Order: sequence, then C-alpha cells, then structure tokens
Amino acid sequence: MLSSDNRKNVTPVDPSDLTIGDLMAALADCKDKPLVFRYGGRAVKPGYHVTEVKAGQFAALDCEANPESWSEIFVQLWDVDEGGPVHMPAGKFAAIIRKVSDHVALDQAAKLTFEVSDGVRPMELHRAAQPSVVGGVIEVELTPRPASCKPRDRWLTEQKAASQPCCGASRCC
Repeated sequence: MLSSDNRKNVTPVDPSDLTIGDLMAALADCKDKPLVFRYGGRAVKPGYHVTEVKAGQFAALDCEANPESWSEIFVQLWDVDEGGPVHMPAGKFAAIIRKVSDHVALDQAAKLTFEVSDGVRPMELHRAAQPSVVGGVIEVELTPRPASCKPRDRWLTEQKAASQPCCGASRCC
C-alpha cells in the first residue's frame, strides 16, 4: 500500500553506518598512515586493491509496498597480497575516491557498502565502522551488512522516540 501522501520514503542512512564523506573526513589528517580494513576477524592483505567504486540511486518497494529511495556507494576491495609488505596509505585510498568523484557523482551522505572478495570466495557485502588509529595504522572494521525490514525499522524508531522524555518538563515542548 502506498503511503497516504504518495511520496517515496527516503531511507535514512543507519547511524551505525559510515558514509563516504565520514570516511574521507576521518582520513584527511592521516594520509601517510597505512589503511587497513578488517573483516571476518582479520586484516585485508597488504596488497589489497580498490578495484571499483560505484554510486547508485535506488528505488524500491518495501515488504509493505511502501516506495523507498536511497543512494549508496559501493567500494570493491580485492583482498590479495600483490602490493608489497605494507598496506595502502590512507592518502592513496583518498586519492582513488577523489579521482572517481571527478567522473562519478558521489553523494557524500550516501550509504557506504564495501564489497570484499579474495577473487576465489564470493563477494561479501559489509558496512564500515568509524576508523580508528591503532599502533600507527588506520583500521576500519567491516561487518557483514544485515538484511532489514524497513517498516519494522521505522516502527522501532518511532517506539524508541515515543518512549523518550520530551524535554524533562512536565509537558512536551
């Protein structure tokens, strides 16, 4: 069923998801530090490649037939050991993203998904956590991107908001 005003629901980025803008801002002051993506309990190999960066605009119907729309950026990582003994510097990764943005419009607030494969196993979809500096290395933890039910997610968000006190006063502001 369509929403009563017949407009598409713009799917917000999950606050636990990192956007490409967030990632680029976090890397800005650390361009010489190695950038290490971690997934499945281990780091990508030092020779990993960024093989593709894609930007997409999506329109869909959710499981209650509500129209949805969102933008998403996919960064494909090839987890191979061909680049030498150290991981790619953050500045090189940022330069790759900037080069892509010269040719492809990258919405800085778009949902960011990493596609990771070693070239043998199937590609896995991951979301990224906020980067952290660990022993002189920038680490970005990637976790599998779970499926979700958007109507349920909206309902849970509404329930959580309804249970929060408005402003601490005896009546809502």
